Parts: sequence; C-alpha cells; structure tokens
Amino acid sequence: MNVIEQMLARYPAEERRHAMREVMQEIALAGLQRAGFFDRAAFYGGTCLRIFHGLPRFSEDLDFSLLKSEDGFSLKPYFRALSEEFAAFGFEVQITQREKAAPSAVVSAFLKENTSIYDVQVAGQRLLKIKFEVDTDPPGGFATEEKLLVQPYSFYVKCYALPDLYAGKVHALLFRRWKSRVKGRDWFDFEWYVRHATPLNLKHLEIRARQSGDWQGGVLDQTGFRDMLEARIQTLDIDAARLDVQPFLRTPAQLDIWSREYFLDLLDRVVFCEATR
Repeated sequence: MNVIEQMLARYPAEERRHAMREVMQEIALAGLQRAGFFDRAAFYGGTCLRIFHGLPRFSEDLDFSLLKSEDGFSLKPYFRALSEEFAAFGFEVQITQREKAAPSAVVSAFLKENTSIYDVQVAGQRLLKIKFEVDTDPPGGFATEEKLLVQPYSFYVKCYALPDLYAGKVHALLFRRWKSRVKGRDWFDFEWYVRHATPLNLKHLEIRARQSGDWQGGVLDQTGFRDMLEARIQTLDIDAARLDVQPFLRTPAQLDIWSREYFLDLLDRVVFCEATR
C-alpha cells in the first residue's frame, strides 16, 4: 500500500471524492511547508478547522493569511515546490493565478481587494481543482500556533489560533455578501465552535470588521456582537442553509435540529476570550 492509499484508507468508500480532495490539500500543505511559505503566512478558514481540529464536514478551499502586509506578494515562487511535492506522489499539477471577477460576482462576493486567488489542478485518476486564497493585507490582532500534520509525512503548519479562526468565521457569518445564497457551512462551523466552547476573540473580529468597512462604530462589545448576530439569525433561510452544507456531511440528519430558535439558543452560549469580556 503506497502513501496515497494509506491516506485514503482513513475514509469510507462512499466519501472517496471528498477524501481525494482532502489528501491533495494535505500534500499541498506539505509542499508549501517544505518551501518555507509558513515563515510568511498562516493557514486559516474552514479547511484549517477540518484538518487540524476535526470539524465534521469536508471543505473545498485552502485559505491563507500573510503574517503582515506585503505589497506585490505572489505565490508564484512556491509553484515549483508545490509541483515537485505532487510529482513525488505521482500527480501532475497546473497552477494558475485567477483574475478576480467584478465585485458583484459570487466568486468574489466576500474576497478582499488584497486577496490573491490561485487554481491548482491536480491530474491523476480524475482532475481535481483546489482554490488557494491568500490575504496579502491581513487584519491585526491574531495569534498563531504550530499544528502537527502526520500525513503524507510529519510536519508542522502555522495556523491561526482557534479564537481567531472563530472570529474570522463570525465575520463571514455576519457580513458575507451573497445576495440570494446562504452559506450553511458558515452556520455549521458556528455551531461547532459553540458546542466546543471555543472562546471568541471579539477584538480580532472588530479589527476585521473595521478593515472591511462593516463596522464603523465604537468598541465592538458583546452586546453589539449579539445584536448583530441575532438580527442575522432572524432573517436566516434555514432550508437554504441546510441545502448548502449537506453535500459536505457524513450524516445530514444532524441538521434536523436547525431552526432560528436553535441558533438563538446557540448565541446565548457564545463565550469570549478573557481580554475581550
């Protein structure tokens, strides 16, 4: 059994499509780490939560944030390392930088002006595409931690600390500009954070919201946060949220409890970092 087969053996056969994408994501992280990318950047977002914290849903994209702003940053110097990493496991890749669509287009509906987007196409038994996003002008106020990945071999990845991952997710939950679509994955992740009593870094949320122009008031306190999220919950299309996240779950029945009342009850259970109480 080769390394790829060993990695795929962790998943049931019916999850093969999602499993292969996740294996490719882990190989990509290995290539970036080998090339020193995480000296300049940190991993965050839903895929980070999935791979390093056991979020029980699959995730599609790889999201990264530079540790500090860098005008003109490009991922191109890391293309060779990524290609060589995939080649070592028998895959050919094609990496292209994507031109961002107009601000109104869905694909860029929540992308910052300073976000670079790359498509990595992996050719094997079937063609897989993984989208990379790199925030080149990161908001401040976040912490990082080194997390161990043991497949395809052991290495460490610099990741956002959980309270700051949480803040990034809540920022998306509150301000994502999808007109007629609901990203149920945001709500699924919010539920996960609450169930695990993860403290929310409210200060980092405020910095993110100020940078995006979505918060222009005074200090964002717990009351302001709760008021905004309650208003968001009151308008949530529960059925649309379920439909969005179902394809990424092993047991969609866990969504049966979802309702506006349920999310309001979850809101009552949100805890905060000590420094932001």
